Amino acid sequence: MKRFVPLALVALMIAVIVTPLWAAAGPAPAKSKAPGAEFAATITAVTGMAISPLLGAGGYGAYQWFTAKDDAARAALPWYAQMSFWLPALALVSAVAAKDSLGAVLPPGWKKPLDVLETVENKATGLVAAGAIIPFTMDAFSKMLVASLPAAEPAAPTGLAMIHLGAIDLSWLLNLLTVPFGIAVFAVVWMASHAINVLILLSPWGAIDAALKGARTALLGLLTLTATMNPWLSAALSIVVIIVAWFVAGWAFRLTVYGSIFSWDFFTLRRARYRVRPDENKVFAGGNLPEVPVRTYGRLRQADEGLVFTYRPWLVLPARTVKVAGDNLAVGKGLFFSTVITGKDETYFILPPRYRGHEDELVKTYGWTGVQPAGLRKAWSVVRELFGGGAAKAQVA
Repeated sequence: MKRFVPLALVALMIAVIVTPLWAAAGPAPAKSKAPGAEFAATITAVTGMAISPLLGAGGYGAYQWFTAKDDAARAALPWYAQMSFWLPALALVSAVAAKDSLGAVLPPGWKKPLDVLETVENKATGLVAAGAIIPFTMDAFSKMLVASLPAAEPAAPTGLAMIHLGAIDLSWLLNLLTVPFGIAVFAVVWMASHAINVLILLSPWGAIDAALKGARTALLGLLTLTATMNPWLSAALSIVVIIVAWFVAGWAFRLTVYGSIFSWDFFTLRRARYRVRPDENKVFAGGNLPEVPVRTYGRLRQADEGLVFTYRPWLVLPARTVKVAGDNLAVGKGLFFSTVITGKDETYFILPPRYRGHEDELVKTYGWTGVQPAGLRKAWSVVRELFGGGAAKAQVA
């Protein structure tokens, strides 16, 4: 069964790329110019690009390029709809699909650096989409909406009626509402989708990586397929995705912060220049720290009342401090990052990669019991902790 996972993932990725191009090559269906239908198409496009920015932007640009009437219309398309952008973008997506298909049968140490690189790519393309493609998309929707408004006929050609009010472009005024709305929707959905990249960083098995990536690609493919059938159906599905993303925003935000720091520490080799501080050190909360959401970023320090953990919700809200009541704390040394665990093998803190090689210094600083290897646990424990909070315990020693 495991050997068929890469083939299924590649087939799914190809289907997602080919579906909009196949639909564009066929007879063009009658499109509704009603503002409601255009809004449905716009919300689907924004949601699809948020789920996978590179694949979504490349596929959306290719769709616009293939549906353009002639060369002059293609030349007037935005930069992301030009072949110089969407063709390399889709080629890079295919390379990522090949990496995932091969990685499903390889040990985690062989694929993990490429997973980190893909996480960085997802962040970069997400910023590009949020800063450029989404405003372009919402601006086109605003212009269409303004153009669809009925023009009032003047009673007599005198006075103010002689001014060509119809020539005034008021879409910029509507953009003040639509562009922030589009960026907000994109940000919420992108964070939830980007959490999959971070979960792949935490996952010790390529099969789990392929399943996570396949689920996200299947959702994007479903949006694309329903958009070719009925824009209202795809819009309804997009709204469901947005609502779910809103409810998991806090969890996804913490994963996004974790993935950003993990990638930075990994690629900059920060562990080579990092020194453990004697007063306080930055760590992530594990799945067993009471009253603290998992992967919350904060400072671990020794206070008069003992060991405490201080953090700010959403990184900007007022600081909160909790006392760490765990006994017999030790450092569990993993392959890519380490953890702080108790004698009962409960994860209290997750250490960023900068602490790799500094475990003994941490033990001396806080007076913990020692350093021990973190082994591979049962499959059910890995899956449960991956989505519930203690995925750090499942690292390969």
